[in-house]
Amino acid sequence: MRLTVLILIDLLFSRSFSCSQSTENLKLPGLRQPVEILRDRWGVAHIYAQNEHDLFFTQGYTAASDRLFQLEIWRRQATGTVAELLGPQEIKRDQGTRLFKFRGNLEQELKHYHPHGPQIVRAFVDGINAYIRQINQTPERLPVEFKILKTQPGLWTPEVVISRHQGLLENVRDELNYGRLVHLLGAENVRELAWFHPATKAGDPDLSLHVNGAELFQPILELYEAFRLPIRFTAKDRGLGATEEEASVWFENEKQFVGSNNWVVSGKRSASGFPMLANDPHRAQAIPSLRYWVHLQAPGWNVVGAGEPTLPGVSIGHNEFGAWGLTIFETDNEDLYVYEVNPSHPDQYKYRGKWESLRIISDTIPVKGQKPAVVQLKYTRHGPVVFEDAKNHKLYAVRAAWLETGCAPYLASLRMNQSKNWNEFRQACAFSRIPGENMVWAGRPAGGQNGSIGWQATGISPIRPNWTGLVPVPGDGRFEWNGFLPILQLPHKANPPEGFLATANNNLTPANYPYRKAIGWDWASPSRANRIAEVLKAKPKHSLTDFKTLQADYLSIPARRLVPLLNGLQASDEPVEWARQQLVAWDFKLEPGSITAAVYAAWEAQLRETVYEQVVPENARKYMRSIPTERLIEWLQPGSPGPLKNVDRKELMLTCLEGAVADLTERLGFDRTHWWYGQSANKHIQLTHPLRNLMTPQQAAQYGIGPVARGGYGETVNNTGNSLNQEHGASFRILVDTQDWDKTLGINSPGQSGDPASPHYRDLFPIWVRNDYFPVYFTKEKIKTVTEKRTVLEP
Repeated sequence: MRLTVLILIDLLFSRSFSCSQSTENLKLPGLRQPVEILRDRWGVAHIYAQNEHDLFFTQGYTAASDRLFQLEIWRRQATGTVAELLGPQEIKRDQGTRLFKFRGNLEQELKHYHPHGPQIVRAFVDGINAYIRQINQTPERLPVEFKILKTQPGLWTPEVVISRHQGLLENVRDELNYGRLVHLLGAENVRELAWFHPATKAGDPDLSLHVNGAELFQPILELYEAFRLPIRFTAKDRGLGATEEEASVWFENEKQFVGSNNWVVSGKRSASGFPMLANDPHRAQAIPSLRYWVHLQAPGWNVVGAGEPTLPGVSIGHNEFGAWGLTIFETDNEDLYVYEVNPSHPDQYKYRGKWESLRIISDTIPVKGQKPAVVQLKYTRHGPVVFEDAKNHKLYAVRAAWLETGCAPYLASLRMNQSKNWNEFRQACAFSRIPGENMVWAGRPAGGQNGSIGWQATGISPIRPNWTGLVPVPGDGRFEWNGFLPILQLPHKANPPEGFLATANNNLTPANYPYRKAIGWDWASPSRANRIAEVLKAKPKHSLTDFKTLQADYLSIPARRLVPLLNGLQASDEPVEWARQQLVAWDFKLEPGSITAAVYAAWEAQLRETVYEQVVPENARKYMRSIPTERLIEWLQPGSPGPLKNVDRKELMLTCLEGAVADLTERLGFDRTHWWYGQSANKHIQLTHPLRNLMTPQQAAQYGIGPVARGGYGETVNNTGNSLNQEHGASFRILVDTQDWDKTLGINSPGQSGDPASPHYRDLFPIWVRNDYFPVYFTKEKIKTVTEKRTVLEP
């Protein structure tokens, strides 16, 4: 009841706030001409500039006004100055950041993203700094986070924008763990337990270990993990002096459930007769959201959608000609190299039979409460040295393709923002190097031409002539990249006869793909993708209402494959037999409020845990923390070969069901009518402020959001993850019918602003909870009807 009242209050507040429109005029040094901003009732800024410089200057200014603390933390992570704010426990994080800093030519780097890249990025940075200078003059107006940490925001530079620290990078931690697993279990057993594909021949992929496997069980990636882990802001936080194991747990969970869905349908498959697009990237659920909506209009630019507030442009959205979206595509752009060290000169390593000297950079890290820390940053010809094993005279370095020019995540979207057709969009994709993405396009018909739909995989993809990239290799010259595969040679497709394209991080690589060694081997479960394709095929034509329903879909494909295994069984224990009967009569939908959904989720969790403990030896569990869904389902089928071939599968099914009943009883009580999916002791979402551990209990409660019931789990199209509190999933969604850009629908939970004092801090959360959307208007006439504030910025 309390949750319902809170949601109603949120809704009423957001509606009453939008009833009145205010106007303000501000003088802003750095602008060249006046700029108009129309802020709609959902907090989206529609920016109308008279030139490109002012457009991106204002985007930076607006982003800073909404997400100032988020931008400040990004700046500190990007510059390796977190220890200056939080203390010595963050020295390793800053050292890792500086170790993996982009050190190429900045002008060349910025030009990669757009012909006007240097001007755009500098204008964006200047806009951020204009807001920071403005608010620092009245520090009492700073958001509450700055007051808790007793700090003020610092100024940005272009180097902050191009930082790779928060990008979805690739597989070096998996590579290290696979090397450890091969040493412990043997290559064949690792291939059986993992789900590497597509494999073209027996023995694929090659997991031959050419380094000493026994030496891999050291904290080799500690500096790398320090650079990559999120800040937790706890009073006793060990920072990124945290153990490699802790980092591995966090990232494995993150990788398992960070997914996305997108699909496009052609005009022949849409109710309007025009191509349509849907996209819902799945990332961590957080305050504030990762994404940030904006509408950018100036000569040569008219684009609306979302990116990250730290970047200029729009990474997912539409312009006047087409719409685009993304999901992760598995490239493999990292390798772990192992070097022999000269015992007489520890700063020399062997390469092609000769000793080479490390490149060493001395750096100084400012530290709160103590004198600065001086660190030595060391590099081999392949990349940053992350670990020195003095006992065994070895060095370990990470070769990261994302340290090449043009690898700032999502920044190449600037080129996509101006694409007018599928061919131009593909050419823009050729500059998108990080992360690997499935980019989809839905183009509006124009000039007598039918609208196109298309899919292009992107990503920087090293070509490995003689190894798979799945285990560490010697850095002695025998294992070298042979350049990078041109992006347009990655998998792609346009205007397929079935009239739709869908991706969900699953493997879409053709079996005869000629560049097999330039793409990854680990892919998401195909459950979400299969369900999307199933629904799209089921109707001849689709509407935006159908797309809304599909993005909220809670049907579990694994449930549909596993529950029939209970047919014909009989449990002697009444509660277990009751649970079995509930499941075999179920529709496989994990809806909030469903008792059977709760039973199924608990049963699948028991199956996963039990099978995992049976097939993964105890000494290997630190390095393989789960088994792929497809392996689980495959092994449980009657008569299936594999590690469960000698197990009584029927008994296993009932034993796990008994465990599920016991788990539900312990958590939810003996009354089965209370076992509904979506309660706080079961599936829900509760968002907490990142500084909650540094706040008073009253502040933490005031700035938190939820709990609210959720449905689904990690294998449903509406991906809510497999934890009881939803930690991942789609906080941002977009739906586009190219017939009418004013029909676009979107959401961004919990709100556009990260400032707890803003009415847009949590106003979108109640809409998101209902799996609903707000209209994203494109024409100025429609935007004016929902404008709550008009701002004119003047030079």
